[in-house]
Amino acid sequence: MNAPYACQPEESRGRHWPERMSTFRSPWQRDRDRIIHSSAFRRLKHKTQVFVEHEGDYYRTRLTHTIEVAQVARTIAGVLGLNTDLAETVALAHDLGHPPFGHTGEDALAALMAPYGGFDHNAQALRIVTRMERHYADFDGLNLTWESLEGIAKHNGPVTGPLSYALAEVNAEWDLELAGNASAEAQVAAVADDVAYNHHDLHDGLRAGLFTEEDLSQLPVVGEAFAEVDALHPGLDPMRRRHEALRRVFGVMVEDVIAVAQNRLNSLQPQSVQDIRDMEGPIIRFSKPLYQNLKAIKLFLFQRMYRAPSVVVERERVTQMLNGLFPLFLNDPSKMPDHWLAAAEAAGDETGRARVVLDYVAGMTDRFAIQEAERLLG
Repeated sequence: MNAPYACQPEESRGRHWPERMSTFRSPWQRDRDRIIHSSAFRRLKHKTQVFVEHEGDYYRTRLTHTIEVAQVARTIAGVLGLNTDLAETVALAHDLGHPPFGHTGEDALAALMAPYGGFDHNAQALRIVTRMERHYADFDGLNLTWESLEGIAKHNGPVTGPLSYALAEVNAEWDLELAGNASAEAQVAAVADDVAYNHHDLHDGLRAGLFTEEDLSQLPVVGEAFAEVDALHPGLDPMRRRHEALRRVFGVMVEDVIAVAQNRLNSLQPQSVQDIRDMEGPIIRFSKPLYQNLKAIKLFLFQRMYRAPSVVVERERVTQMLNGLFPLFLNDPSKMPDHWLAAAEAAGDETGRARVVLDYVAGMTDRFAIQEAERLLG
């Protein structure tokens, strides 16, 4: 039985295009399934998390990251009496709008799109699920429920200031109440994202040789985890030692989020999902002490992983690819497949054409972008 502050299926605000209720799935189970079966979801398999997709079979891709986020979201939501299906749905959709080459690709496309309305992956995810997936007879997009769209738009918090065109278009058609908090389920998906990448980036950085276990032993939370493993299992095989320590880090983060949320929920006693939306700040978050410790871990990862010399070289290389491909397609849309060419020609002006080109380039996988750069740019 869900808590009173959870999103209730029977109280969903429905879909933009009305559909009959499924006989055996809740609205958010149906949303989840549509996301899993979408083309954009499949392409996450070949999109970067940190390392470019072809660099190694063991590193996380955007797809494996998304699956890990969904698992964490279901766990936290279940303990808190929230709707696990909605939390999972937002988690599965949260990175659909990521372009090739991870945040490097996003930075490059944001700069290229600055004259044409901007770019960010959350807004692009909304564009994908409302417009770009074109499989159904009655509508473009996936026709997700309002709650799922709200979660994609606002899982990182209220959206204020100028909106990117992609988010503005969706919000003009259906008000997502951007100035308020998202549901607790969407907030869970956002924190689950933090838990997942803080955990797996430590794993992947070790595997890549960018830092060592000795380096990590100096960090808060992580150092304590390694010390605990050494006390319980002296002389443990190095790979098992690593895994045991990092799964403890994972557990610390999840348990902290749950404890903070339970305390705040017991204190504030929200009686509806609207109470959650109307609160000052999120109900789902890390404790202040752990948040400060995670800032230290993130700073370490930034310096030693995200800006490691080998990663910086790759960042420069892939940025150069996108800086070459985008203007090439913008100036000569015939270099794109026929249906993209037709969309560019129908766009009417340079801004419209740029947005078509963005949709095409942002949808590329790492490997396809590399192939196209080699074919068209040499």
